[in-house]
Amino acid sequence: MARKEISSGTVHKVPSNLKKMLASSEKAREVWEDITPLARNEWICWVESAKKEETRKIRIEKAKSKLTGGMRRPCCWEGCSHR
Repeated sequence: MARKEISSGTVHKVPSNLKKMLASSEKAREVWEDITPLARNEWICWVESAKKEETRKIRIEKAKSKLTGGMRRPCCWEGCSHR
């Protein structure tokens, strides 16, 4: 089976821990590939903006749950300052 590439955001590259989650969840990856590069950028920046590794892990699990549920942008977050 061919390995599918996981698309990046407009500014940010997908970090390895987020990429691993996307590779393990077909539904989350489908939504990820369907959203715009700017929306992917928001998810990446949301995960990476956490100061502690523990918080990043929690955000990756939340991202998996929310993407699997069809959410296209992180909620209740001011957004990426790198646009």
